[in-house]
Amino acid sequence: MKNVYFLSDAHLGSLAIPHGRMQERRLVRFLDSIKEKAAAIYLLGDMFDFWYEYKYVVPKGYSRFLGKLSELTDMGVEVHYFTGNHDIWAYDYLEKECGVILHKQPMTTEIYGKMFFLAHGDGLGDPDKKFKLIRTIFHSSFCQWAFSALHPRWGMWFGLHWAKHSRLKRPSGEEPPYMGESREHLVLFTKGYIQYHPNVDYFIYGHRHIELDLQLTKKVRMIILGDWIAHFTYVVYDGDHLLMSQYVEGESMP
Repeated sequence: MKNVYFLSDAHLGSLAIPHGRMQERRLVRFLDSIKEKAAAIYLLGDMFDFWYEYKYVVPKGYSRFLGKLSELTDMGVEVHYFTGNHDIWAYDYLEKECGVILHKQPMTTEIYGKMFFLAHGDGLGDPDKKFKLIRTIFHSSFCQWAFSALHPRWGMWFGLHWAKHSRLKRPSGEEPPYMGESREHLVLFTKGYIQYHPNVDYFIYGHRHIELDLQLTKKVRMIILGDWIAHFTYVVYDGDHLLMSQYVEGESMP
């Protein structure tokens, strides 16, 4: 039985990450190290800091990462790509050219006999009205159509600088630390969700850039994946055990 892997939040191409090319290479080396052991890989959003597919144009760069995704799918590895709040505007390029399976909504799926709820995590349980408004605008088909009328030179410049500003406005460019079960939006969402969906065993999210492994009930376990900017963390499931780990180059990988 081969493993199933989960990771998120690489934010490739970010103007706020000074070591971007090294970061991409590290991600690609990790994917290469697991390709023979993987049955499926779930990328839970924000793998790019800004991704917008014009009808005949896709963003510059990321050739190593996109090539590795294509290699994996050519080998028969299922690669599932969930859009996040930085890569909402993925349409069909990644599916057609790289062979990934694209998901634009949270998904509940069975893996080796256990039920998983998988999502990037943005908007789930978050009461922030400003964030909800921006999210509604970004998801609007009309606004997406209007943005596509911009020349890619200006559209990509705007998107990348917006994303950079969003990160740098926080102290040290980092997400707030874990706020506790009573205040963490994804924890509160999960606690509410399991009241009406008792069949789910594992909840796995990205988005928050923190490492969290929380046993909510005897049955239900919730994980936030960290990121591939500072933590280089991932989750691996072998059908019996669900393990959060960190990629350290040179070490053998589970």
